[in-house]
Amino acid sequence: MAKKSKAPPRPLIQQTAQQYGAAFKADLFEQYKLYVASAEKVSERRVTANNYLLTVNASLVTLYGLAAAGRYRTWWIILVPIAGMLVAVAWHRIITSYRDLNSVKFQVIHELEEHLPAALYGYEWDKAEQGRGDAYHPLSHLERWIPIVFMVLYAALAVASYFLPPPVLTPS
Repeated sequence: MAKKSKAPPRPLIQQTAQQYGAAFKADLFEQYKLYVASAEKVSERRVTANNYLLTVNASLVTLYGLAAAGRYRTWWIILVPIAGMLVAVAWHRIITSYRDLNSVKFQVIHELEEHLPAALYGYEWDKAEQGRGDAYHPLSHLERWIPIVFMVLYAALAVASYFLPPPVLTPS
C-alpha cells in the first residue's frame, strides 16, 4: 500500500502587502480579531462542556447512592458505574481535544502577531513562562484530573457493589 505524502503546510500570509493592496493591514487586523474571538469561543465551549459533564457525573453518583441504599439492590448499582466510567472517559477526551485545538489556535495567533505592531498574546505567554514556571499554571493541567477522579470513584463503586453486602434495613 502506497504511503500518502503529506502536503507542505500553507503559508500563514498568502500575499504580500504589495500584492494585496492598500487594505492589507486593516484586513489582516480584522482577521486577527476574528481569529482571537474564535479561540475565546473554544474556551467558552470547553467550560460549558465541563459544567455539563460535571452535572452528569454528579447525577450518576446520586443515582448510584439511591440505588445502593434502596431496599432491593438491582442492576443499577453496576450499570451506573459503567455508564459513569464511559462518561468520564469521554469527558477526558473532550478536555484533551479542546486543549489541543486551543494550543494550535494560539500558535496561529502568535504567528499572526509577527505581522502586527504588538504581539500581546506572545508577550503575555512569555511573561507566563509558557505555563512552565511559577507565574501561571494552565487550567487544563488541573481539569484533566477531574474525570480521572470520577473514573477512580466509579471503579471503587463497581468493586464495592460486587463485594459489599446489601444494606440491612431495620423496620421503622
